[in-house]
Amino acid sequence: MENRYRPRRTCLSVPGSSAKMIEKAKTLPADEVFLDLEDAVAPDAKSQARSRVAAALGEPGWAGQLRGVRVNDWTTPWTHADVIEVVAAAGAALDVVVLPKVTDVSHIHALDLLLGQLEATHGLPAGRIGIEAQIEDARGLTDIDAIAAGPRVQALVLGPADLMASLNMRTLVVGEQPEGYDVGDAYHHILMRILVAARANGIAAIDGPYLKVRDTEAFRVVAGRSAALGYDGKWVLHPDQIAAGNQIFSPRQEAYDHAELILEAYEWHTSRAGGARGAVMLGDEMIDEASRKMALVIAGKGRAAGMKRTGEPFRPS
Repeated sequence: MENRYRPRRTCLSVPGSSAKMIEKAKTLPADEVFLDLEDAVAPDAKSQARSRVAAALGEPGWAGQLRGVRVNDWTTPWTHADVIEVVAAAGAALDVVVLPKVTDVSHIHALDLLLGQLEATHGLPAGRIGIEAQIEDARGLTDIDAIAAGPRVQALVLGPADLMASLNMRTLVVGEQPEGYDVGDAYHHILMRILVAARANGIAAIDGPYLKVRDTEAFRVVAGRSAALGYDGKWVLHPDQIAAGNQIFSPRQEAYDHAELILEAYEWHTSRAGGARGAVMLGDEMIDEASRKMALVIAGKGRAAGMKRTGEPFRPS
């Protein structure tokens, strides 16, 4: 349960077939590292990569990140073997299973049942291993409320490339606007649909990757859009994207300090000692219960990111 609320500002995808990349990923400051057995691994290399991933997840040297594996999707012949081998070898160290191409909630139920059997078989805490469901086509988007409410689901993840193909979008560049779409954001509905389903079920919403991995400025622009909407984080594909992602999905220091100030002030003024008032002035700003809820969001993100307050605390006048 505690893993459900850990930050996921940056979720680093690492090819499960690359021992060198896996070793480097152990020391990188991404909030989550998941070793990929799906798109990053060729069919003929699946078995060998699976064994490498199973061994690597349980090895020493990790820097405290959430540890995960992206298995193959349920339409392939590899999914059950991915889950069985990885959990058997590294279940005690495995935090999440990223399940791609989730088209309906039955995919979640199938993985939940298999994980439950494996936890019982290997003496692992029941329900500890979470699921991050990747939404990658129109069917998944239409069943997203049921998927988000499924057992073990801790996050919804946008899979942009496959979803763009599913919708027949006229572009080959993931993360950029389709040519000819010159008003608004072509992905706004998709992003908001995923976000609303996630928030309705108290889970994280994660934006998908930006594939031009060396263009950090473009990454900042794209990540900034989903961060502004309220997303918790974004997939990253290269170490250069990690620092930018961690910054973008953390509150600005000024906003974090002010959120903590609002919470302190509101707690005081709504108490008996503070007059038990429901709406009060904080400087030239009126704050009330809605203000408290908005401040909780900013403060919660800052605390999860390990931010330290720099502003003055609230002092009753």
